[in-house]
Amino acid sequence: MYSPQKRLRFSDLTEKQILALAIASEEEDAQIYRTFADFLRDDFPASAKVFDGMALEEDEHRRRLFDIYQDRFGTTIPPIRREHVAGFISRRPVWLTGNMSLERIREEAEQMETTAANFYTKAAQRSSDTEIRKLLGDLAAEESNHANTAHALQDEHLDGAARETEENTAHRRFLLTWVQPGLAGLMDGSVSTLAPIFAVAFATQDTWTTFQVGLAASIGAGISMGFTEAASDDGELTGRGSPIKRGFASGIMTTLGGLGHAMPYLITDFWTATIIAIIVVFVELWAIVWIQNKYMQTPLGRATFQVVLGGALVFAAGALIGGG
Repeated sequence: MYSPQKRLRFSDLTEKQILALAIASEEEDAQIYRTFADFLRDDFPASAKVFDGMALEEDEHRRRLFDIYQDRFGTTIPPIRREHVAGFISRRPVWLTGNMSLERIREEAEQMETTAANFYTKAAQRSSDTEIRKLLGDLAAEESNHANTAHALQDEHLDGAARETEENTAHRRFLLTWVQPGLAGLMDGSVSTLAPIFAVAFATQDTWTTFQVGLAASIGAGISMGFTEAASDDGELTGRGSPIKRGFASGIMTTLGGLGHAMPYLITDFWTATIIAIIVVFVELWAIVWIQNKYMQTPLGRATFQVVLGGALVFAAGALIGGG
């Protein structure tokens, strides 16, 4: 009897158990491919067709396995799955599909085919029944060749226009889910913390106090921006992707933006720390300009005016208030 504490060893499996395991595995893989297809259907319809085709391939494998199982052992199949056998890698839960990119899904499918081919190769080596051994060997070859099948299906469904459309969609999703909220966070963290950090710095000329204020302001701003981004839009209607991903991107980049010019105040000499902090601010602001220009197609002149001039004004305000 199987228990979570004691898994079966592959070397101890009978041919009946091997076939039962293979049937369950093909059924699971077909379900995963269909889940991939359903997830991709709206934004990547051509790739969804590829996974529909791969699911049908797995259905055919399952049918052939069941036919020979029924002929040898009847219709009662013991409930044995990958997780019941030591050394087998369980498939990723299908509910994680929503956190995977198109490219990651394709990599996952390739890994699935590789592990399936390895399983059938080892299973064929252990089989003493000629027909079962032949079927398992054929399936090992077919699973190994599924990469070519996938490419053939892609050639069938992903013509030049479809591939370009899907690449544009994937790029747009990347921008909306990661770059846009991350950029907003970096801008907020880099600019909004300038005034309090430099105000404290010039008012106290105490580097440790300045660092503490900068650390608190950066972490507080990061938490606030992260929760605000995650709660503002669930992504269903706007297509901006997972609110959790966007929240993390915004929150982490906000915190890093503030910490960049707070960290120099770990240096005990006030003017050394301040000069380094000013240099860091300069680098941060120009990094934001570069990201806006490269990923958001913001004209360089407008991005420079908005970010560098705005940041300089906030810095000046903090320095004047702190030094007043």
